[in-house]
Amino acid sequence: MRMVDVIDHKRNGSALSKEEIKFFVDGVTDGSIPDYQTSALLMAIYFNGMQDDEQAELAMQMLKSGDQLDLSDIPGIKVDKHSTGGVGDKTSLPLAPMIAALGIPIPMISGRGLGHTGGTLDKLEAIPGFNVELTEAQFKQQVKDIHLAIVGATGNIAPADKKIYALRDVTDTVDSIPLIAGSIMSKKIASGTDALVLDVKTGSGAFMKSEEQARDLAKALVSIGKSVGMDCMAVISDMNQPLGNMIGNALEIKETIDILKGEGPEDITDLVLTLGSQMVVLAKKADTLEEARQMLEAGVKSGKALEAFRQMVIAQGGDGRVVDDPTIMPQAKFKIELPAKASGVVGEMTADEMGIASMLLGGGRQTKDDQLDYAVGLELHKKVGDAVAEGESLLTIYADREDVEDIKQLLYDNIKIEASAKPLTLIHEIIK
Repeated sequence: MRMVDVIDHKRNGSALSKEEIKFFVDGVTDGSIPDYQTSALLMAIYFNGMQDDEQAELAMQMLKSGDQLDLSDIPGIKVDKHSTGGVGDKTSLPLAPMIAALGIPIPMISGRGLGHTGGTLDKLEAIPGFNVELTEAQFKQQVKDIHLAIVGATGNIAPADKKIYALRDVTDTVDSIPLIAGSIMSKKIASGTDALVLDVKTGSGAFMKSEEQARDLAKALVSIGKSVGMDCMAVISDMNQPLGNMIGNALEIKETIDILKGEGPEDITDLVLTLGSQMVVLAKKADTLEEARQMLEAGVKSGKALEAFRQMVIAQGGDGRVVDDPTIMPQAKFKIELPAKASGVVGEMTADEMGIASMLLGGGRQTKDDQLDYAVGLELHKKVGDAVAEGESLLTIYADREDVEDIKQLLYDNIKIEASAKPLTLIHEIIK
């Protein structure tokens, strides 16, 4: 088989056979296919797409290119959640302990942030001492002991995906649904969980800007999961404004603690309970979504969910006092208000630009080697649909530099005050 023939088939709109996809992924993994031919096939896939069975085969071959976790010795139905990423999206952090508090095992492998989207691991590392690099044995034992661990990728998971993703980034083929779906699901299937809930974002702060794109991606992800026998569903949720009120690493840990105390913002609390209810049903701990939601709310009210978070922090070397005193995390030197320039109603908050504002303060990475400032970020006081008076604070800028005029200008350019506006709809659609 020749790689040029595989490229030719996809360039001309043909479906690739299982043998061709295996040949491609094997060649990427062992380095026998040069980058220029890999790039050519990626562009052909970008323009001509893939059928459901092709997408599933691509995910499975990328999965087989590396290690696979065997979690079969952990009792119970293992459930995980994956988000396509957004601004202020700390959903995993309160969600995982809420689920674990019900005795459901949550072996969560998460990532770091790059650009305007924050990474779950970066947020956890704002807690003094927190270790996200557990061995496979430590990871499995912790899930057995306390039902919960959140770590970075262990071992050599989907090495073909790492090479392909690096080329997608520089060949402008990142936003190809078959390639996104294959990348996500190869890693999720390799992580060994039995059931998966996907949070697919749509809007200005999301990978998928349109609802149609988000729906297509959600269907592709669920289709791949089901093709390998994984119990899988997706929620399409809104990312036209930041999620919750906090953007930034230590700030989002503080908001996580507020949510687990039952004191969090309404939007992210609702999303956590929506996703969590699906996870509880998939774990067969409840028959209906209503029953599952009540169980989650009871876990928050009793303090068990917050205690599960504290147990995870301590088990992974972090300072458990953070639950009672979030100020033990890095604190910004300056808190600067952003007053509204006019009275009216908040009509728009461009989510990705607000994420970029936090990144420029030091809260995110422009390159993968950038060092994070855990203390900085934004605290929103108004959201879309909220009334505001001239001079009233729209948000607080947490900074470690006094001059933030560049940040203020960026924020003013991306927060629109209008005569009237309706609140945004958070949950767009459920895909099963």
